[in-house]
Amino acid sequence: MPHDSSSSRESRTALRICPLCEATCGLTLTVEGTRVTGARGDRDDVFSRGFICPKGASFGGLDADPDRLRTPLVRKDGVLQEASWSEAFDAIAAALPALTDQHGQQSVGVVLGNPNVHTMAGALYPPTLLATLRTRALFTASTLDQMPKHVSSGLLFGDPNAIAVPDVDRTDHLLLLGANPLESNGSLCTAPDFPGRLKALRRRGGTLTVVDPRRTRTAGLADRHVAIRPGADALLLAALTHVLFEEKLTDPGTLAGHLEGLDEVADAVREFTPEAVAEACDVDAPTIRTIARELAAAPTAAVYGRIGSCTVAHGTVASWLVDVLNILTGNLDRPGGALFPLSATARAPRPAAPGNGFALGRWTSRVSGHPEAKGELPVAALAEEIETPGDDRIRALIVLAANPVLSAPDGDRLDRALAGLDFMVSVDPYLNETSRHAHVVLPPPPPSQSAHFDFAFNALAVRNQVRYTRPAVPLDDGLLDESEILARLVLAVTGIRGADRSAVAAVDAMIIDRVLAKAVADPLSPVHGRTPAELAAALTGRTGPERRLDLMLRLGPYGEGFGADSDGLTLDRLLARPHGIDLGPLRPRIPQVLTTRSGRIELLPAAIAADLPRLRTALADRPGADSLVLVGRRHLRSNNSWMHNVASLGGGSNVCTLQMHPDDAARLGLADGTPATITAAGGALTAPVEITEGIRAGVVSLPHGWGHDRPGTRTSVASAVPGVNVNQLLDGTLLDPLSGTAVLNGIPVAVAPSAAPSH
Repeated sequence: MPHDSSSSRESRTALRICPLCEATCGLTLTVEGTRVTGARGDRDDVFSRGFICPKGASFGGLDADPDRLRTPLVRKDGVLQEASWSEAFDAIAAALPALTDQHGQQSVGVVLGNPNVHTMAGALYPPTLLATLRTRALFTASTLDQMPKHVSSGLLFGDPNAIAVPDVDRTDHLLLLGANPLESNGSLCTAPDFPGRLKALRRRGGTLTVVDPRRTRTAGLADRHVAIRPGADALLLAALTHVLFEEKLTDPGTLAGHLEGLDEVADAVREFTPEAVAEACDVDAPTIRTIARELAAAPTAAVYGRIGSCTVAHGTVASWLVDVLNILTGNLDRPGGALFPLSATARAPRPAAPGNGFALGRWTSRVSGHPEAKGELPVAALAEEIETPGDDRIRALIVLAANPVLSAPDGDRLDRALAGLDFMVSVDPYLNETSRHAHVVLPPPPPSQSAHFDFAFNALAVRNQVRYTRPAVPLDDGLLDESEILARLVLAVTGIRGADRSAVAAVDAMIIDRVLAKAVADPLSPVHGRTPAELAAALTGRTGPERRLDLMLRLGPYGEGFGADSDGLTLDRLLARPHGIDLGPLRPRIPQVLTTRSGRIELLPAAIAADLPRLRTALADRPGADSLVLVGRRHLRSNNSWMHNVASLGGGSNVCTLQMHPDDAARLGLADGTPATITAAGGALTAPVEITEGIRAGVVSLPHGWGHDRPGTRTSVASAVPGVNVNQLLDGTLLDPLSGTAVLNGIPVAVAPSAAPSH
């Protein structure tokens, strides 16, 4: 039960970094006893400066959601029943080792969902879990989102995590494609108060161009909105690149000495003239040429493409061309352009030198032969890997904070596949459309009861900074910290039963020892030649995760090791600055960031060159006059499927409707609010029509993350207004071949009036 005593009911405030989207805003929570009763922006936060969105303001409602699970569930006689933590971990320890002994290590798959990167534990423990399982059957939300950017970055720079972000606070010209940061708060670009930053760009005389088939709130701020045909981003970007070469507007500047393949890129885009792509993009040639010229003429500029340009048939090529344009205009790795952040827990900079590069397809999926990317297989292939008999068939699944029944294509098929697993573990606070199939459900505590550090998003931030918040309130009785849950899970998959907190501490100690052993053996490390035991003894922190954070800060780019007289970054120094530490604006990092085999930017990687003929065939695409294609959309008050159970975030624009242009609605005989049936390769759905001038003709839009109508879940608010699962329209066969990312946008659909009621 929650802590509750008369002495603990006094109102106080506590700081917390918001974990509900990529903006990572600082919050000031109002706490009465152990209950969060309010949340406002932290005005003294070094990064967000008091900004807050509706999701952050709803922190208390999400934290206290009565549908959150408060005790483990274990399936007994086919029914999930409440159990003790010991029972839950013992069930895992009994099942998984026996299964791998019989069927091999590849018979266990792992699915990592989006919320993992929003928690401290989700960043620290999955790598150890995967190393312990030694399985290659890894599926994550990346192949439903940003994997094309990882692949293109890996091919260009040698490191799939070397992602350049737009320097929005200093740029003179910003070109956004498939991005709607006024709703998403930014994605692969961590920037609290993105709306304010874009307005500041306009106030200082800068230019904002938005390419999107919908007139989004972001497009409403723009100097120019280009309503492109969905899925044609790569064609538009190739034409912009062509114009730079044709009109001799390329000027890589200081990057020139770090490039190889410049002439080859010019040859590769020769056919993609503005006139050749105009009809396929539905963007006229003069507009394309104007955008290219303005990009080249701007004192500083940045091109930024996100999910709308990633989750399409040519997502990796589009992501590559975003960086190519930044390179050709001299805007990559310079202030006001696109730069590589340097987070406080990154590896300290090393002398520039060639690296091992980046490889694709080191192994393939068992059934369809999809190549791995960044160690992952396409989540769209998960169902077939479970269903198809044979060696290495997935028979057990560990699902960490993921709901692929809603987030992946053809959820009905995956739903059936999950029901046939021999064993499944879910780490999830809800019994949702996926976790309802688990044999063991392990619920993490509410966010107010967890420490927070943004390992992933600090590496994508528009300004270098570091912040850490301890739990705002103590753990409720009967709950386990998420770090302890995941550490005990690591032990359980090896067959260890009855692990207590000392055993869990041993997991963190083992990881610390391994990191230190590697560091002291590295001649370039500031602790080279010292002993791991000596260094481990110097670490501070109340918990294993805090000690690990202290270690990473000390060995990071701002830490200066373990010197007694060092004034570098440590956990203690960070704790002394509760609103965070500003580490300054982004700075140029090339060539140190490059780890390609050549030590240079490899401008036309072989894998990209091999995929360009497929893009050339798209030049002939000519959709019919009455054809429709589907795109998704994001709501400011939602983050995928995992926030639909918060009552205060429902209603308003956060509804599951089919947006449609008035001309299309009139042609099809549809009125606002009436039900329509949407049909595609994966099936059919019925949703209410929302007629709007904010979407171009020939395009319809459904938001993602809905479809909360399956039995056996415990999400009462979401189930009351379930909506429909847009991904059920997909059959899972359409993928970007380089990244394995599901094609979620630009899908051909048929729409007709429906007699059936809509959700």
